[in-house]
Amino acid sequence: MVLLAVGLLHGYLWFRLVRSTTGRGRLRKRLTWLTVVLALLPVLAVVSRGQLPMAAAAPLSWVGFIWLGVAMYAFLALLALEPVRAVGNALIKRKQRAVVVAAPAGPAPAPAADEPPAVPDASRRLFLARSLAVTAGAVALGTAGTGAYFANSAPVVRRVPITLPRLDPALDGLRIVTFSDGHLGATYGGRRFERLVEIVNEQRPDVVAIVGDLVDDTVEELREDVAPLADLVSEQGVYFVTGNHEYFTETQAWLRHLPTLGVEVLRNERVPIVRGSASFDLAGIDDRTAAASGLAGHGADLGAALDGRDESTPVVLLAHQPVMVDQAAQAGVDLQLSGHTHGGQLWPFDYAIRLDQPAVEGLSRHGDTQLYVSSGAGYWGPPMRIGARPEVTVVELRAPGR
Repeated sequence: MVLLAVGLLHGYLWFRLVRSTTGRGRLRKRLTWLTVVLALLPVLAVVSRGQLPMAAAAPLSWVGFIWLGVAMYAFLALLALEPVRAVGNALIKRKQRAVVVAAPAGPAPAPAADEPPAVPDASRRLFLARSLAVTAGAVALGTAGTGAYFANSAPVVRRVPITLPRLDPALDGLRIVTFSDGHLGATYGGRRFERLVEIVNEQRPDVVAIVGDLVDDTVEELREDVAPLADLVSEQGVYFVTGNHEYFTETQAWLRHLPTLGVEVLRNERVPIVRGSASFDLAGIDDRTAAASGLAGHGADLGAALDGRDESTPVVLLAHQPVMVDQAAQAGVDLQLSGHTHGGQLWPFDYAIRLDQPAVEGLSRHGDTQLYVSSGAGYWGPPMRIGARPEVTVVELRAPGR
């Protein structure tokens, strides 16, 4: 599917940026081969992850994924300009017909010495094609550049007060600081992740919740990048649930390594969060793809996480994918915290995400269950964000009437 999508994308770009703007000859051949090479770069960037040392994979990932982002927005810009192309070509054709009809019978007179030769129909079409190609290229580069700036800027802090009907007043104001989708790997980590940890600590969290897709490579490759997690300061602990990307790498090694950094992994289980004599349950489940990973004992099991609990106590669920909210609502979960969607990451692809997930970002209600979807802290693929800033979310729990 990836190869097909990349092939169709670059086939269209070749048709509009190469074939439509050049004549037959050496230039077209060279640009055709360049298009083939560019099409292979993002595919190689995906394939090389986990197959090459990260130091070797990083340059390929940067070049391949930056180009993929530029290519996607060039594709969208050219698609949006198709009506302009159609109208322009129609006008050129009409003008050419008018010239033919108006031409007198007999041999055409020689042009005067100071009169420019007539511009043929093909030249006008070529000029239009090149003008639209330049326009699309400028739009794509401008959009991709803006997206790269936002993706690599400091995450915004969103404060979200959420009232839980069953919350004891003693727990009013408790702060769950959550983030998701760090995607530590070849193009994200280092100082940017250190900055993320600093922002989390600045919020003075009572609980830190990391809702999946933290890593995209092995423990050996990312040991230094993930080390700042040990600096997280939280009154009642740092908790983590797996995302689908944890199952693309050394799952078991990561589940052993995270606790050494002070991060407790919740796998279909819950822990009490206590303030005085009041408490609520913080539950966490495996990602919904875990059962298909082939790892024994892995798989989302909300029943196991909630089994035997006091139903008069509120429960906050950590589940990487928002789609799990249907099960959460049936089980009486008060609040679900999720990620996975990146808030769409690259507009307008958030509309495609809605085909698989009930929400893309922000707070929504599903029956009696509230769902908050983080737009994520990092990115996957193109190191860009359009219409979805990276975020750290401060969920402030409120008791009724507060």
